Order: sequence, then C-alpha cells, then structure tokens
Amino acid sequence: MESLKVREIVNAVSGRLLCGNEDTVITDIQYDSRTVGEGSLFVPLVGEKVDAHKFIPACMEKCAATLTMNDAPEGAEKPYIKVDDTLAALQALAAFYRSRFKGLRLVGVTGSVGKTSTKEMIAAALSGGFCVMKTSGNKNSQIGMPSTMFDISPEHEAAVIEMGMSQFGEMEKLCEIARPTMAVMTNIGVAHIENLKTQENIMSEKLKITGHFDSSGVLFLNGDDKLLRTLYGKQPFRTVSFGLSSDNDYYAAEIAGEGYNTTFTCCSGDSRERYTIPALGAHSVMNALAAIAVCKAMGMESIDIAKGLMTYKNAPMRQQIKEAGGFTIIDDSYNSSPDAAVVSIDVLSSFAGKGKTIAVLADMLELGDVSEREHYKVGAHAGKKGIDALVAVGELSKHTAEGAAASGCSEVYSFGTNEEAAAKLRGLISPGCTVLVKGSRGMHTDEIVRIISEFSV
Repeated sequence: MESLKVREIVNAVSGRLLCGNEDTVITDIQYDSRTVGEGSLFVPLVGEKVDAHKFIPACMEKCAATLTMNDAPEGAEKPYIKVDDTLAALQALAAFYRSRFKGLRLVGVTGSVGKTSTKEMIAAALSGGFCVMKTSGNKNSQIGMPSTMFDISPEHEAAVIEMGMSQFGEMEKLCEIARPTMAVMTNIGVAHIENLKTQENIMSEKLKITGHFDSSGVLFLNGDDKLLRTLYGKQPFRTVSFGLSSDNDYYAAEIAGEGYNTTFTCCSGDSRERYTIPALGAHSVMNALAAIAVCKAMGMESIDIAKGLMTYKNAPMRQQIKEAGGFTIIDDSYNSSPDAAVVSIDVLSSFAGKGKTIAVLADMLELGDVSEREHYKVGAHAGKKGIDALVAVGELSKHTAEGAAASGCSEVYSFGTNEEAAAKLRGLISPGCTVLVKGSRGMHTDEIVRIISEFSV
C-alpha cells in the first residue's frame, strides 16, 4: 500500500477528526483486530453478531489510528476519525485510494461460478508481461473487495479483481470502487437465485461491472453461455467472446490431457497457437481462453502468455489434487453451486479407469425454490458420467442421492453429517481410487478432506 496521511483519509470518508495529529502516516488498512500493527488504520465494522468497536481500545495500543461511529475516549491522543457508517467509510476510502492509480489496467472478474479460478488464470497469464496485483483468495464481497484495493502499489501495471454479488445494487457499489477498465463474465447460473429471482436479473446485475467503462473498455464474455451470448456486439463498448464452440472470437481445439496438465490449441481468426496449462478439465481451458483474450487485448506476445499460464495454481480448496495414502483427493470443498458441481463431476470422471471414482457432494445453499430440482439434476449427472459411488451429505443432498440412484450410480449413500460421511468413506476408499469432495461453504466439507487425508489404503 502507498501511504496516506490522516487528513487525506478524513476528507476521503467525509469524516471528522476527533483528536490526534492529522499528519499521522497510515501504511495499511485493517478491519480484523487481530492483524493491526504499527501504521494501521483500524476500521471497526458492525456485524450481525459482533460490533468491532469494542476492540478499539486494544487495537489502539498497536495501531496508528481508527475510524469510529462513537466519540473518542477522554484523553485519547492518537487519531480517532468519526464517521456515520464504518463500512461506507471503508468503501469510500477504497474508491479514493483506487483513484490514485489512473494508469492502472484493472480487470474485473464476475460470474455465477468460476470467478476465483478465472481470476487466478488471468493473473498468471498477465504475469508473463506485467507486474500484476490480484485479489487475495476470494475477497470479492462488499467488505473484501474494497480492502483489496489497498494492495495496489505504484509498481503494479495491471490488477485482476474478483467482484461478487448476491443482492441487487451490490455490483454497482463495487464498480464505483474498483472502476474496471476491462471485465470478464464467466457464466450466468442459479447461484443466489433465491435473492435475485431470475437468471436474467443475475445477468443484468453482473453487467453493471461495466458501469465505468470509457470508449476503450472491453467486456470478455463466455460465448457458450446462452444468456451472455445475447450481450455480444450489443454494447456501447467492445465485446470479445471466448468458449469451446467455434463461433467464439477465441475458442479451443485439440484438447488433450497430459498427466495433471491440459494442452489445447487456441484459435482466433487465422491464428492457431498451442498452449499448456497445469490444470484439468474443459472449464480450465475456458479460463485459459479468457486469460489469453485479456492478454492479447493488452498487447502481450504469445510466448509471454504461455510462460505466464504455466505459473497458474488452483486456489486452496478449489479442485486441488492431492495424493493421499494410496488414493487421490480432488479437494473442491470451498463452495458449490449446480454449475460448479457439474464441472467437478466431469473432472472426477476423467479419472475413470485409474480406479474407483467417488463423489462426496454436500448441500448447495441459496437456491430457493429450485433447490430440490437442482440437487436432483447434479446427482443425475453423476450417474450419467459413470461415477462409481456417491456420498451425499445434508438434508438437501438427499435429492442428489435420488438423482444419482435413478441414473444408474451403483453405490449411493446419504448422511446427515460430515463425520458420518467420512466414516463411510473409510470403507469405500480403495487403492488407486479418486475422491471428489464438494459442498457449499456453510457445509464445511473441508472437514471431510482433513479426515480422509489421514487415511491409508
């Protein structure tokens, strides 16, 4: 982070300095009381269960200044900046800080699924030619994304920022802060449909990522997504499509797996270029196509793009392939949605012939009225792909089990807890088999990964 003075922060957040020196230098912004240090500005957020204002006294023993919605304690010497709303102030400060880097090429990434892996792939590819800043983990929310802005430094030439939303109006706020100069939309699924009601509403909200484009802005669209395809060529800025079908501006041909790598030919106009990525599955190729398209728009040479792509690594708990005691785990336990689950099942099916394939699928949350149907469809897909065994976890996933059984999966089990599922897996896992673990974040399926990682068969 480039340092700020307290007086700059006061102006940026429309606050009032209650006490302390306005020339105090701030070198980082923290909303977690456990991570504050010398030079930090503490931002106490008010959550559903905890009001972080109670941590201010302890934080001010370490940090340089704090925002507050209350009055400063008597005798306080360090800067207390009073604001009406600390979250709104964090967002305003992030927007101010972002505005200092006017020449930065910032790529916003959004979509129903695949945002984090696509962000990681784009950042990897761009690193072959630029100094790149990227979102850490999946900090894409109304809190996490603004805090990401403070990771930008003067040496950065490009940034890749993940931008998520689950409610009306959220993308507009994020766009006001990040001001992307380019954007990638990965797909339109049914994640968060409980709040947004229709896929058309989801697309309309996500399209607001382009809200601050100028004439040079570019929107990269998954042209294989039937809804996103309707946006192509109909915007007041350039649109570029990518996908597996040949009617896209960038498409893939001759896809081949080589161990844990995938090789493919990227086709664009008359150009045919061969690339290798250290990842499996058609969805990874899609991510790479998006990355190549972005890099080409930024003027990168193919040799540098290829070098950057080979530095790609899956984010933790996102299709990370782990060798355990005589078997393989595909750890995709971070989160789940119908589209993401189908993709992961496809990856698991690519291990067929090397040993037994087992899918451990937990509840997918926030699906509203379509929940039963979508769980059933995911289970049916597993059966159709020839998955040998399916272990469902949670109340909703009973429908996943029903779909799998109806579609010919020979071994289907349903459990209420992660512990029960893991106990069953001890008897199911055999030498050479591959186990996929996936579920919504609230299901904590990483517990299953932790338990079975200690198995030896």
